[in-house]
Amino acid sequence: MKIGHLENKSVAPTAGERKPGAAVAPSGPGAGSKAVEASAKVELSATVAQLSAGGAEGVFDAQKVQRISDAIRDGKFQVNPEAIADKLIANAQELVGNVAKR
Repeated sequence: MKIGHLENKSVAPTAGERKPGAAVAPSGPGAGSKAVEASAKVELSATVAQLSAGGAEGVFDAQKVQRISDAIRDGKFQVNPEAIADKLIANAQELVGNVAKR
C-alpha cells in the first residue's frame, strides 16, 4: 500500500545559514504565489529595544556581585532574614494582586 510520494523537497535554510539581508523563499503549498518582500519591516516595542541595547538599569551590577562574592569568600557576608521575609511577602502580595485583577 502506497501512502504518498517521497520526494526530496527543498528546505529553507536555517537562520545561521542565511546571508544577512537575504529574503527567504516560501515553501509548501502555494509557495509560488506569495513572495517574501526584502523590505518587510519589524518593529520592536520600546522595552525590547531598550533591553537589546543594554540600556536597562539594574539588570546586572558587576561591582555589587564582586562585593558580595568577596564578602562571602572572606566570611563577612551576613544574611538578613527579616529583609528576605519582607521581600517575599511583598512579592507574594504583588502576585496575588495581579491575579485578582484578571
